[in-house]
Parts: sequence; C-alpha cells; structure tokens
Amino acid sequence: MNKKLYDLMNWPEIEGVVYSDTKHPKKLLGGHMTSKGFLIQAFRPGAVKAFVKDTLTGEIHAMDMADEEGYFAVLIKSKTEIFYTLIYEFEDKTREETVDLYNYPSMIPQNALKAFNAGTNYKAYDILGAHVRKVGKVKGVLFAVWAPNALRVSVVGDFNDWDGRRHQMEFIEGTGVYELFIPDVKPFDNYKYEIRIKGGNVILKSDPYAYAGELRPANASIVYDIKNYRWNDDEWMAKRDADKDKKKPVSIYELHAGSFKTPDDGREFYNYRELAPLVIDYVKKMQYTHIELMPVMEYPFDGSWGYQVTGYYAPTARYGTPDDFKFFMDEMHKAGIGVILDWVPAHFPKDAFGLARFDGTCLYEHLDPRQGEHPEWGTLIYNYGRPEVIDFLISNAIFWAKEYHADGIRMDAVASMLYLDYGKRNGEWIPNIYGGNENLEAVELLKKLSDEFAKKAPDVWLIAEESTAWPKVTGATSDGGLGFDYKWNMGWMNDFLDFMSCDPLFRKGRYNELTFSMVYAYSEDFILVLSHDEVVHGKCSMLNKMPGATKAEKMNNLRAAYGFMFTHPGKKLLFMGQDFGMENEWWEARQIDWELTELPENAALMNYVRDLNKLYRDEPALYELDFDPEGFEWINNISANECIVTFARKASDGSELIVVANFTPVERDKYKIGVPAMGKYKEIFNSDDVKYGGSGATNPRVINSKKDECDAREDSIRLKVPPMGISVLRYTYADTTPKKRTVVRKASK
Repeated sequence: MNKKLYDLMNWPEIEGVVYSDTKHPKKLLGGHMTSKGFLIQAFRPGAVKAFVKDTLTGEIHAMDMADEEGYFAVLIKSKTEIFYTLIYEFEDKTREETVDLYNYPSMIPQNALKAFNAGTNYKAYDILGAHVRKVGKVKGVLFAVWAPNALRVSVVGDFNDWDGRRHQMEFIEGTGVYELFIPDVKPFDNYKYEIRIKGGNVILKSDPYAYAGELRPANASIVYDIKNYRWNDDEWMAKRDADKDKKKPVSIYELHAGSFKTPDDGREFYNYRELAPLVIDYVKKMQYTHIELMPVMEYPFDGSWGYQVTGYYAPTARYGTPDDFKFFMDEMHKAGIGVILDWVPAHFPKDAFGLARFDGTCLYEHLDPRQGEHPEWGTLIYNYGRPEVIDFLISNAIFWAKEYHADGIRMDAVASMLYLDYGKRNGEWIPNIYGGNENLEAVELLKKLSDEFAKKAPDVWLIAEESTAWPKVTGATSDGGLGFDYKWNMGWMNDFLDFMSCDPLFRKGRYNELTFSMVYAYSEDFILVLSHDEVVHGKCSMLNKMPGATKAEKMNNLRAAYGFMFTHPGKKLLFMGQDFGMENEWWEARQIDWELTELPENAALMNYVRDLNKLYRDEPALYELDFDPEGFEWINNISANECIVTFARKASDGSELIVVANFTPVERDKYKIGVPAMGKYKEIFNSDDVKYGGSGATNPRVINSKKDECDAREDSIRLKVPPMGISVLRYTYADTTPKKRTVVRKASK
C-alpha cells in the first residue's frame, strides 16, 4: 500500500467496519473525494482480491488489501468522482461484479422521518421495512428499521449467507432509523436484522414492517412487493361509503380461516385462493352480509388463534402470500360480502425474534413490568406514550384498510388497553398521574386512531371489543368519546347466555337478564355477539349450552335464542359452526364438523338461521332504527312467570313488526297480547315451523285485532305462542275513517 493511500486511511474506523461495530459505514465505504484523489474503500468478507472498474472508460484499478478479512482500498488520481463497479475475486478464482451499495444517498424523505418520530406520519409502512426499488438501472431493495439504541444493525439473509459484516446499515442521526439500499436483492428473499446491542451481544430480529414472513416455525421476514396486485373491486369500493350507513342490516359470520376448510382432505391448510369460493358459497347461501376473520396477521403459535401477533404487516403464510390474501378480499367484495379483520394492538408476545426488547431495550413495550406486561396472558403491553409506537400502530390499522381493502377493523381487548389494572393484582400496576386506573396514553391513542380513520379511511368501520362500561366508546372524539363506529355488546351476551343456559323451570328467576339490555341499549351503537370466545375452553358449543334432556330440546332452545338475538336491537355476529348446531367446542387444529349438516336436525337449524338472516335483511323494522329509541317498544316485559316477552320493532317509515318470544316449552293457545293499533296481524316467521324441526304451533291465518284492553293498550290480539320459540307478526294498518255514502238519485220524469 502506497504512503498516500495509507495516510488517508482511518484505521480505528476501519477496524469498526471489519468487526461490524459501526453505525456509519458510509463514512468510509464507497467513493469519497479527497485532496489527493478519489478514494474508494470496500469490504467483502471472503474476497482475496478486489478491483474497481470505471464504467465510462472500462479501465480496471486493482485495490490494495488493507485487512485480510476482506477490506480493500484504492486511490484513483482524479479531480472528480468516477462511476464504477466493484469486482471481487475469491480463492476458487470465481468473480463477483456489483455496484457499490454505499454510494447511494438516503432515500427516505426527511419530513416523513420527522413525522414518524413525532408519531404523526400514519403511513410508516411506506418508509420502514423492505421496499423493492429501482434506482436508475439498478434493481434492489431499500431496508429501513427503527432501532435507536442499537450499536449497529446489519441486514442478513439468503443474499449474503446471513453474514452480518456484509451489509451494515447506515444510521440516520436524530431519527433512530437505520437504512440501506442493497442492489440485486429481490422479492421472496428471506432476511432479518442482525442487531448489536449494548454489552456487545448480537441478536436477530424479524422486520416489524415486513410485508411477508416464513411459515412457522421458521420466522425470517420475506421481501415482497405488495404493489403488483391488480384489484377488481372498484364497484364495491366506490359504494362502500354508503355501506357505513348504520341504517343498513349487518349480519356477520365470524370465522377462523384454518378450520373453515371443507372437506378435510388431510392437508393442514388451504390457500386463501382455495378458501375464497368456499367462504363465498356458504356466506351467500346463509344470507350473511359480512365476514369477520380472526387475525390473519403473522403469528407463531397456532393455539393463540392469531391474537399473539409477531408480523403486524404480513398476512400469515399459513394460507399463502400477500397477493393470495388480496385475491381473497377481492373475491369477497365482488360477491358483495364485506370483510372485517380482527386487529390486536393490546399486547404482543415475548418471542425472541419479535418486538420484545427489539434493539436490546424495551423499545415497543414499557421497561417497568407493572406497565409493560400482562401477567394473565404472559405477553407485553405497548408503550402507548412513545410517538414511534403510536405511529407503528395507527399506520398498521390504516395499512389493512388501504392496502388490503378491509371494510372494518375489529379491535381486540380494548378494555385491557383502557385500564392500567386490567387482569392485575395489587402491586402489579402503577396508577396514572391523577392516581386513577385509566390508561390515559391508550385513551389518546384510540382517539387519534379514530380521528385518522375519519380522515384517511372514512368508509371503514372501527369496532371495539370492550367488555366494561367505559363511557362513549362509540361517541364522537369531539365530545369526549373514543370514536368507534360499533362496540361489541358483551353485557347482553353474558346476561343472555346465563339466562338461556338455565333450566326453563327456573328462568323466571332470571327474567331480568332477558330484559336488562334495553336499559342501556342506546348508550352505545352495539353489535350483539355470540363469538368464538363463547365456544372454547370448556364453555361448550352453543348447542350444548342449552338445557334439555334430548338434542331436540336443545335445538328448540337454540332456535328461540337466535330468534331473540335477530329481533333484538343491534347488529349481529355469529361464530362459524354455531349456525348448524356444532356439538363439539371449536378447536383451531381441525375443521368444523361439517358432517353434522347431513343430519336432519342440524340441517333444519342451518335452514332456520338462513331464513332468520333473510328475514332480518328483508325487514327494515329489524335494523333501520337499531340505535334510535323510536325503533323499539316493549309491549310486555313483566310476564316473568310465563317467561314471555313481547315487543315492537319499527322502521323509519313507521311500519312495525310484533315479536313474541316464549322461553318455556309450554305452548300457549289464544294468548292475549296488546298491540299498538287496530289492524290486521299476519305471522311472517315462526321458529316452531316443522321445517325447522319444531312442533308446528304456528298462526297461518291473519289475526284481526279487537277493542280489548291488554298490556296498557286498547287493542289486542289472541294468537298461538309456540313452545320455546318466537313468532314475528307484521302489522297492517286498518283504515277506520268512515266512508262517505254515495247516493244515486233517479232522474225525475
């Protein structure tokens, strides 16, 4: 090595590159103009020789080996920078020619980084992660990761033999972000970040912003270009804003993609493309309006059902690629089916390759376990006060709405976010600055999320699974609310299932559990839910929650339960398998028991739920005024001994339906109920119809009301009330206006 070159070399910093201990490899590597010429330095472990090729003149310059680990340098006599490629030679005489990746300037806009650091970017997935790029004629991938406390970060993967020395990333001061454009990396290459943490240890982490990941138990991130898919749901997307109208019917079929498959042919998983026609056929046949998918974001443990996410931006590889999932969403929309995605911002698992202690410090979580851990779940809690974490989460929710055309985001475990002491004992939590148990930072996050959705995705629902009485969950943020569109009605679910699981002989003692929901029905905009959580872990399937010595008796109870649910104010959600009377609890490792649908009793129940959905969708009185007190009126909610309730449901145009629900196995003939007005009452639906497996206690003829006081009403009717069932009657107004008599006079002679 000549003296001029030797004097220009910064040997301590060269050692930092060789031992991969530097945050700023670009200070040395690449081409740099000096007072003595154009200095080029390169590091390629394993190379024994290196050359610089001037791409304009074709001239070859041999590089000096400055370190036997593969560090090379050359000083070219030139007053200007030159364009060049690097040629490396290895012991076996093979050669590798490449552009110098350390000559590329930063490609991330500074204003976007500043917004990310302030927690206000909300499209962080556009700047962080792995992005396929073409710079000039060079194709490659731009990698960027937030790891502010790391000593050094490298990209490792298939393309560099997982050697952390090869692609050391450049730290962007003041941002906490490392960045590197790597030529010739291509889609489907596996990668991770190798992070040197304080203390000198090296850890491997998957990319928090990766668009795809390996199938478990492997956990590398995968380079993927999500911009290539061509959508075909323009018509659906154009009308979606109108579909947010709360005066429309919403009947949701909740499903787990892994166990929906049918028939069971021995394969562990179906591809999203294979699932799409199966789901469409069933959902359309059963008359649901939407599906809700349990989390499809990448997760390591099947038994978590997706609620312990490690890849927030990646559809799970269990069912295919991101484009496969886009195809699934596309097909749903083309079939007129809305899709709600479960989303989990409340906690994340401790898996070593994931977000936990990401850069060697508690970056995404709180350091203090009293703030940063869920003892019950064994998971970590996000630090909702850190701007970059806020941006990660809000960006992620918007990502699924924008990039995958989700029609709704159902937020899991919101109560655990709102309360600092959720699931914790004394000493396991820290009060807020006012001494209370409210998580003020989480509250602000939820409000920001709602406000951003109102701006960026106003046609997408936000749905809260919130199990307490936190006020104004669906209230406007401007009025102190959280800004959700809907809230799961967990109170109704708990009371109603407790009532239904009781022997009919003793239900009169729990009659208030049947009626209490209407006391608070208009405090929020509710979805009535019978979800997956109610049919696992020893809770029994819906069928086996029902009392009865025989399957037929259980079926009778279940028909009455579903009938009451679909006529009660609130949108609807039912978990898969429960609409045909699953007998086993749901288990994620096997398909649902489709063979039951071949049995007469189960097929009858399936037809019943189908017709119930159709009734619900066809009758505006059952959905238009769900959240308006004008849409519901009790007729009788005090007949505890009989366990019968009667009520009216009303549409915007004033039309009404009368619902009579009987929760005992006693048929009531000529049962008298008060009605809103004089007129004709036609039974349009009866759960005891023989085609549904009932006894046939129906009312086939039109019933005329009479002036006969009942239930504090002047008019009443008498009807046959089905045992353990519901009857729905349509009211037709009777015109009582006296008609004018027409007198015909004879002409005089």
